[in-house]
Amino acid sequence: MKKLVLFIPLVVFLGMGVFLYKGLFLNPQKLDSALEGKPVPAFQLEVLESGDTVTNETLKGKVGLLNVWATWCPSCKYEHPFLMTLARKDILPIYGINYRDERALAIRELSREGNPYAINIFDHDGRLGLDLGVYGAPESFLIDHKGIVRYRYAGPIDRNVWKETLYPMVQELQAEAAKDGAS
Repeated sequence: MKKLVLFIPLVVFLGMGVFLYKGLFLNPQKLDSALEGKPVPAFQLEVLESGDTVTNETLKGKVGLLNVWATWCPSCKYEHPFLMTLARKDILPIYGINYRDERALAIRELSREGNPYAINIFDHDGRLGLDLGVYGAPESFLIDHKGIVRYRYAGPIDRNVWKETLYPMVQELQAEAAKDGAS
């Protein structure tokens, strides 16, 4: 029995080794989302710039990109020029969620760097982000014309991510929306 107890640390070590080895092959940008295939969580928040009320119902009708960002987020600053380019192409509306930020700082940054967002939701306390399962900014969610989350991407969006991952999905979702009579 005493000899058997001596093997317990070895078994634990081997088990942890297998677990850590498997982690080496995971993609940190692809986070499983409990919301994929489900509606955007119900919310009623303010528009960042105007203070008007916006709800999850506002996001229905078109395939859209819901982008979580903040002024304190360096990766958000990296992805911002690409979001500006994407907004100019008018492929789909980009809805911003200004996450755990200060309103004045966010408005100032958007006026200085440009505003790619059709609507910018002010999530000061992070409640909507929490309901979406946000780990940090930036994170983006593709939503279909019915307001259903179809895909979650963690990290900054750039030309390669758009071209290889997101744009093919957007085209597919827009084709589905066209069949349903929406855009």
